[in-house]
Amino acid sequence: MPEPEIGPEEVLIRVKACGICGSDVHGYDGSTGRRIPPIVMGHEAAGTIAEVGRNVKDLVEGDRVTFDSTVFCGHCFFCRRGQANLCDHREVLGVSCDDYRRGGAFAEYVAVPRRICYRLPPELPFSHAAMIEAIGVAVHAVSLTPIQINDTAVVMGAGMIGLLTLQAAKLAGCGRVISVDVDDTRLEAARKLGATHTVNAKALDTPEHVKALTEGRGADVAIECVGATATIQNSIASVRKGGTVTLVGNITPNIELPLQSVVARQIRVQGSCASSGEYPACIDLLSRGAIRVEPMISATAPLDKGPEWFERLYRGEPNLMKVVLEP
Repeated sequence: MPEPEIGPEEVLIRVKACGICGSDVHGYDGSTGRRIPPIVMGHEAAGTIAEVGRNVKDLVEGDRVTFDSTVFCGHCFFCRRGQANLCDHREVLGVSCDDYRRGGAFAEYVAVPRRICYRLPPELPFSHAAMIEAIGVAVHAVSLTPIQINDTAVVMGAGMIGLLTLQAAKLAGCGRVISVDVDDTRLEAARKLGATHTVNAKALDTPEHVKALTEGRGADVAIECVGATATIQNSIASVRKGGTVTLVGNITPNIELPLQSVVARQIRVQGSCASSGEYPACIDLLSRGAIRVEPMISATAPLDKGPEWFERLYRGEPNLMKVVLEP
């Protein structure tokens, strides 16, 4: 493919690392309507500046950067309110749908607006920096969740976002973080990353187990990182009266909601979309080791091995979480 051309407010980035997201795998298998071929996918990435547009004065060739996956306009009602993730003209790198087509970072070069770029500290590996987009999703979800010091949180799902979310919840002040999954290997990873308790939902009644750990009340908050009826219902049943459930996962477009339980127990149900301004904090947390990503990186591989790794991820190979491609 031709090298991308940049506009006056854009930069050209030489990609050093790009992670394969679950949504990219859904693009690979055709199950999403948001990656219509032909499209270069990839939105979890980092690299170096190769060229800058004529109006870009504060970045130069060679600067180490990462960038948001969300391309926002900066001018609409929501952007002016500091809610760039809700931008009326929002586009996502590596996505093609009925409304737009935006090339992504599974390539040697990608062009992005300067306004979504962030400098990286020199000591941060590019493979780790490629995880900042996912860290932003977790940190944003936690920032929307009303957590008080020593609260108990349930994190539903111990995939990559769940493992990042449990770390962010502890940093936000949670005294107990209960990680729930159906995979013992992932639950062991959750314990190593700071979960105070783990629950295998196939072996235990999750809401009852959570109540047993909380004097019968239930958790103060739950952050759901799967997006299916069963896990959302378990999240709602696991929180106390007046608790909050934050929804991050969205693998299914529609779910069954236990309305009477939500209303009668005054449960707050909060959606969380992408991230909105948390990148600088995420870079700092990652560079200081406050959030760890190395246990989640299963492999790094050259870009030309990408099809092989996509197929392995699509098949659901055991113990395979994040694969980072390096052009």
